Order: sequence, then structure tokens, then C-alpha cells
Amino acid sequence: MNNLQAAFNAAVPGIIMNLKKRNIEAFYYENSTAMVEDILTKIPAGSSVSWGGSESLRECGLMDAIKDGSYTLIDRTTAKTPEEKQEIYGRAVMADFYLMSTNAITYEGELINIDGVGNRLACLMHGPKEVFIIIGMNKFVGSIDEGIHRIENIAAPANVQRLNRNTPCHTLGKCAHCFSEESVCSHTVITRRSPHPGRIKVFLVPEYLGY
Repeated sequence: MNNLQAAFNAAVPGIIMNLKKRNIEAFYYENSTAMVEDILTKIPAGSSVSWGGSESLRECGLMDAIKDGSYTLIDRTTAKTPEEKQEIYGRAVMADFYLMSTNAITYEGELINIDGVGNRLACLMHGPKEVFIIIGMNKFVGSIDEGIHRIENIAAPANVQRLNRNTPCHTLGKCAHCFSEESVCSHTVITRRSPHPGRIKVFLVPEYLGY
């Protein structure tokens, strides 16, 4: 364990306490392997599972484990037409479990997310029975403003590179507050609490996951 991980570990008890008062359950693991193993015990075989686009889910190994498991997968990438994709979005909202990461989170437990279409945020706010959020220590910030700055200048520019979008941040490497048709920044949502205790569960790991 390096010093950055040790510092994060010291902050974890306070983070978990802050999330609890927001009706959000939190779990901490020493590494991604232990985290994924435990998450799988919380998703019964046969459950319907969907997810938002996330490098964190891929990097920690959860996506491979879910796709290898005995679940009903609701995967929008399998859609062959716009109509089929819309139908899958509708099914995702009714999933038993929805998997995602968060673009940023404050040490006080506020989740900060920006979406292009909004399907991920729709499922975060309402619909799926349970929402599992995978969070590496690199996503933590000191305030909501810091979180938005992080998203605009780290997460979003990296995402448009991954998606090869025609946006100013693809060229500049930082946010230009554009109105491009291919923008990934249409909706900003701050989750300060869950109205349904325990519906949102956060899984913390002292690793750098996603961006």
C-alpha cells in the first residue's frame, strides 16, 4: 500500500458515515478482486442486470464477471436500430440491478454526474430496484464545484477520446462549454441523498479506476 492509498483508507470511515446519513450504503475493499467477488454474492442468479457506460466497471473486472454469470443482461450495445436501443433503455429502467460508476464524489458523500443522453442518470435517480456504484479513490473531490471541474476537464475529455466525438474538448483536451450535437455534457445531476434507504450502494476501493 502506498501513501496515497493509506491516506484514502484513513478517510474511508468518515466517507461511509457521510453516505449512511444520505441513505446510501457503502462497502470498502482492499482491492478490486475482493470487491467483485462480494458484489457477485449480492446479485442472485437470474436477476436482470443493466449498466451505464463505465471504464471503472471494465477495469475492475466486474463487467467480465457479469457477462460470464447467470443473469439476464440488458445491454444497449446489442441494439441494431434506434428503435431497438430505445426499447432497451426502457427495459434498463426496470432492471433488478443497475451498475455504474460516478464521475465524481465529495468526501461528504455527494455524487456528481454529467451525462450526454441521460439514460445512466435516469436509472440512478429512479427505476432499477438497486443501483451499484463502483468508485475508485481517484473520483474523490473536496466540493461539488471541484467535482464539476474534474468532470469537465478530466472525465469528459477522456470520454470523447474513447467515443471519438466531434467536440471542442476532443481537440483542446479541456471543456469549452460547447453546444455540440455530439456533446457528452447535457445533464448535470447532484445526488445529495437517496429517498429509498439502501437502494443505492457504493463500493469503494483504494485504486485508480476509470476517469
